[in-house]
Amino acid sequence: MQLRFAQQMKKGALDMLVLKLLQHEEKYGYQLISELRDRTEGALALKEGTLYPLLYRLEDGGLVMSRLSAHTAKEPARKYYAITDEGRSALREMHELWSEFDGYVRSIMEEER
Repeated sequence: MQLRFAQQMKKGALDMLVLKLLQHEEKYGYQLISELRDRTEGALALKEGTLYPLLYRLEDGGLVMSRLSAHTAKEPARKYYAITDEGRSALREMHELWSEFDGYVRSIMEEER
């Protein structure tokens, strides 16, 4: 039960978190995976099979765009993702909804009876 519940909670927040990580600079997939894992002390250790469909969905929705970097002697070609203006607007809305929802959950969970 606990694992399934945790997975459902993560799934609901991933779009918002990925957009947030792209807010200031473009990143490629492995950077996103590493940053999510590191900043959450491993709680959000995503597999490529989870992240890339999410990125494709965000791209299809116009919230992120991608570009392929040139292959160099020092670095392989990579697909970089960047947030769009529409994505920034969506991120603000998601964050507002998350904060509101978090407040409702806390008001019930912290209630003493």
